Amino acid sequence: MEGSPIDIVIFAPLAPILGVLLFWFIQLLFIESQKYLIEKIRPKHEPLCRFTNFLGVLYQSICHALGYTLTKSGISDFYISVNYGRVSPKKEKKGIFEWISNAFLFMGPFFIPAVLIILYLFLLGFKGFETIIPAQVLYLKYTFGGQLTTYGVNLYNFTNNFLNFLVNLNLLHPGHFGFLLLLIFLGLGIRPSHIGEKKVDRVNMIYDLKNIWKLITHKPIYIILLFSVTYLFFYISLLLGQIWYIIFFSFLGWLSIISIVALFITHMILYLIKTTDEIIGRKKYLLYIIIPLSYILARIFFHYIKADFDLSTSLFIMILSTILVLYLSKRKKKEKKTQKFKTKIDIKSLEKIDEGETDER
Repeated sequence: MEGSPIDIVIFAPLAPILGVLLFWFIQLLFIESQKYLIEKIRPKHEPLCRFTNFLGVLYQSICHALGYTLTKSGISDFYISVNYGRVSPKKEKKGIFEWISNAFLFMGPFFIPAVLIILYLFLLGFKGFETIIPAQVLYLKYTFGGQLTTYGVNLYNFTNNFLNFLVNLNLLHPGHFGFLLLLIFLGLGIRPSHIGEKKVDRVNMIYDLKNIWKLITHKPIYIILLFSVTYLFFYISLLLGQIWYIIFFSFLGWLSIISIVALFITHMILYLIKTTDEIIGRKKYLLYIIIPLSYILARIFFHYIKADFDLSTSLFIMILSTILVLYLSKRKKKEKKTQKFKTKIDIKSLEKIDEGETDER
């Protein structure tokens, strides 16, 4: 093992922590962007918007209840609605127990719901959970650079396998279709969009960061204790020659990647809904028909004509068909708008009328 003692003792444990914070901040940006899209489609899709809010409140309430359970506070009351969620402890506990429960409330929705996707992937036989140490940093694995490189490699391997799994989904398979639905529900409800009976303007990314900052600054001693336990975990892994520390933070990184991918997919769905609403007439419903129709036709075609990458190609045909129909629909709409400025009488006729008027004069 090489590397300076200061690097190993002080800086090395920070590497995967900084990686997790980076991807968590990316989640926040995606969530804020998604909230903007939900607000845009709200006038015509109020039920969908309220459903997304219900999912967010549900995830928050479950995370809060899990926090009370782990701190042995118990649960005496559990209530959720579209606009509000409440979880009451059976035993009021103060101090660090209350702090942990609040941490589950504010931070849990970013990570805990994605655990369901991890479990689903495991049941589907997903093979991307391996953690490795790159040969280039084998002798530097307990340094800052080694930890950061190992974290990045494990995250890359998982992301690559996860995306390959997604592009080869068989939407005619109940298990794969259910996985996609669960992923969409995850993306819609990682955080509440707060679209209920009354719009709440103050609930945004800054509001979330303020709550988390209050949680940190309210009892700084707990943050120091949390870092102490984290560093101790790293030192134990180092002394025993294990990679438990990087495995734990790689797992948190996997959860962030799953959440970001889920948010990206729901972004595409919400943007499709928003764009479709701008199309006038019944042609807008053609988009919702072409999505399943193009996929089924592609699968029938590849059933009789065998080819490699048939599943991914079928998904590509479905997406391409949707984009093409959307483009043509939008183009026709623009053409109709420009036609409104055309006069009923052509220019030559107007010139003849003008010449006749001048001759009479």
